[in-house]
Amino acid sequence: MKLTAIQKLTGTLELVSGLHIGSGNNEMHIGGTDNPVLKHPLTLEPYIPGSSIKGKIRSLLEWELGVVGLTNGQPLGFKHIAQLTGAEQIQAKNILRLFGGAPEASNHNDTLVSEIGPTRLSFWDCALDKTWVEEMNRRHLLLTETKTENMIDRIRGVAEHPRNTERVPAQARFDFNLTIRVHDNEDLLPTVWRGLKLLELTGLGGSGSRGYGKVKFTRLELEGRNVLEKLGEIKFGQAA
Repeated sequence: MKLTAIQKLTGTLELVSGLHIGSGNNEMHIGGTDNPVLKHPLTLEPYIPGSSIKGKIRSLLEWELGVVGLTNGQPLGFKHIAQLTGAEQIQAKNILRLFGGAPEASNHNDTLVSEIGPTRLSFWDCALDKTWVEEMNRRHLLLTETKTENMIDRIRGVAEHPRNTERVPAQARFDFNLTIRVHDNEDLLPTVWRGLKLLELTGLGGSGSRGYGKVKFTRLELEGRNVLEKLGEIKFGQAA
């Protein structure tokens, strides 16, 4: 197996609705929110961790492939490959090629490990687009918003248990960066396009069922070449 290329995929990820990716900070400050978003420790600007995008896309591809029941909700691994056949097995191997998977000691298969090889995708943290930040600063607007939610008592018709959630507002733009290792001139890009389109269709971050985290790519370039149309060509219900 030979490394034949490293491709760079860049783009702009725009929020269609407010995004919440939690910081894990459970400490409540006076005048603060119950549920703050993750922020860079130096700039204090919100960002999207590469791990969040990678995990969501991988999960969506595994749901589309129909292997979540097979894996009992765990990430697809080397031990599951033998339980698949035909086109499903080929696509499962491509997911492992792209996203990686640690071979289990009790199910170690040197031939399969050698066939799959190293992880191809590297997702980078997505920082806020500098021009969007400058625009917000010129307009004296904040980079996040606080959304108040509550539960309605169905009988009395009154709001109860209010909670505040911090979100990055709709129309915010993030810089998207992804690198793809290519071995032996393979072409795994069709699976990448499907994963990115699934992300657009389902959203990112928490509270998606309540309308949070809808995203869209407004720019997508592979080595400087516009490939945004690739997402528009994706038709679900068809093999990758």
